[in-house]
Amino acid sequence: MELCFQPAAEADRTFARTLARRTMMPYYTRHGLLWRDGDFDEGWSWRENYLLHVGGEPLGFVSLSADPRALYIRELHLLEHARGQGIGCAVLDHAIALAARRRLPLLRLMVFKDNPAQRLYRRKGLQVVGEDPCFWRMERPIAANVTGAAPAATHNGK
Repeated sequence: MELCFQPAAEADRTFARTLARRTMMPYYTRHGLLWRDGDFDEGWSWRENYLLHVGGEPLGFVSLSADPRALYIRELHLLEHARGQGIGCAVLDHAIALAARRRLPLLRLMVFKDNPAQRLYRRKGLQVVGEDPCFWRMERPIAANVTGAAPAATHNGK
């Protein structure tokens, strides 16, 4: 399996928004939060977005941002049939390598406290460093000697 990170185009926003809404709506409902497409679209407009695909089949997307302190995973969503196959692990490996290449000291993300993906994040070295009523704030330091992309990933484009 060769996972490709394709820079997303504006035309990919509908796929990404629909997938994010479908995967997040149960959490939003359970925690009394309001999903707004406009908020997703606003974030999409300024983030670094990648479609994730294998053999040309889109399986999900990842949305990143950065500042001098960290690389942030803002969104990571996979189609249901693509989960549990190591794709999330490959995306995290890629993000860790990207942060190292950019010489950023941390990888950060937020996750719903009841989202099972937090187990993957913990396995990849992210630790809870703060919390909100329904979210964990997680981060991991980036070693200066981490370089390259995830072994099974390629990066097309940028």
